[in-house]
Amino acid sequence: MSGKIRTYGPAMALGSAWGRVSWLYYQYLLVTALYMLEPWERTVFNSMLVSIVGMALYTGYVFMPQHIMAILHYFEIVQ
Repeated sequence: MSGKIRTYGPAMALGSAWGRVSWLYYQYLLVTALYMLEPWERTVFNSMLVSIVGMALYTGYVFMPQHIMAILHYFEIVQ
């Protein structure tokens, strides 16, 4: 046997999850070509992206029910 200590359980699962997230982030950098930017430029871009996506999700959460109800009333599905 070798002298390595194997870890199982939560520590291994956390390491595996961190490795997966790290790989997905690396793929995101490659696909969007953000790897060419300086760190501060990447931070500005990611901040703007998160802000825009957050605003879109919030707007959808607030206004979509009203639009769906208007459509359902228009087609007389709901009275």
